[in-house]
Order: sequence, then structure tokens, then C-alpha cells
Amino acid sequence: MTYVYELKIPKQRIAVLIGKKGEVKKEIEEATKVKIRVDSKEGDVFLEGEDGLSLYIAKEVVRSIGRGFNPDVAKLLLKADYVFEQINLPDYAKTKNALKRLKGRVIGSEGKSRKNIESLTNCSIIVFGKTISIIGPSEQAPIARHAIEMLLRGSTHSTVYKWLENKCKELRFKNV
Repeated sequence: MTYVYELKIPKQRIAVLIGKKGEVKKEIEEATKVKIRVDSKEGDVFLEGEDGLSLYIAKEVVRSIGRGFNPDVAKLLLKADYVFEQINLPDYAKTKNALKRLKGRVIGSEGKSRKNIESLTNCSIIVFGKTISIIGPSEQAPIARHAIEMLLRGSTHSTVYKWLENKCKELRFKNV
């Protein structure tokens, strides 16, 4: 049985998905055994494969590239213990100004806030358009997501960092 999945990615991300001489697309196809067709005029991506799990993994890799991730980071999703999480900013902000302010809170001055969350959780975070996306180990990505959601709901940065440090300590003790 053949499964087909269709998704849309921003047109400006199509070239990144395809890569130089089609290399990125080819690597994803080979790693997942999923055929990828791209309509670069519309931004539509069609995935076709025999295995539902492989199709899902290919979809997550393509979706993460569409949300702004470098293909090398997106390909971490090919590992069984990595996940992709996405937060929709319109769930937290109703106006353009509020959206801009929330993006600023998550990024921080000179990217400091985002870098702190990334280094504490071993995740990669991208703020792109109206979304914030996370790729990271399956145990840590939900922690990064919660920290970002705390910032979006108005928690102070210091409160979020303390919470993060405690969570990371708990994880280290649990995994010893």
C-alpha cells in the first residue's frame, strides 16, 4: 500500500528543501525511502511512501525545513530520539505589536534568551513567521517548549531560567 501526504511550506524555503543540485531532497528520500515531489510555484510538497512511520518522519523533516531550520538540524529528526515541536504565536498574541513583543521576549536581546534555552535543553529553536519551532531530544524538547510558553505567558526570564536549570538537574539525576 502506498501512502501520500501533502503539505505546504513557504516559497522562500523551497530552495533550502531541495538544496544544491537536489542534494538535501535526495538525502531525505534515501534516509526515509519516501519520494518527495515539490511544486516550487505554489510551495506544495508531496510525499509518497510505503511505510507510514517513514512518511511521518519525512513529513516532520520537510516541515521543520519549512519552518526555518537548517537542513542539517532538520535531519536530526531522522534519529529515533529526536522530535519536532511547534508553537503558534497567534494562540498567545492577538495583535501584530503583541506578536512582535512576544517574539522579542523569546529571542531576547542579541538572541541571548533563545541561546540560553537552547544550551540548557540541548535543543534548536527557530522563531519564524508566526511560529516558534523546536528540534531536540525527546526528553528535552517538551522542557524547551514549556520554558518558551512560560515566556509567552509573561513569566520573567530569571524565573524561566531557574525553572529550566532545575528541570535539567532532575533529568541528569534521572539518567545517572
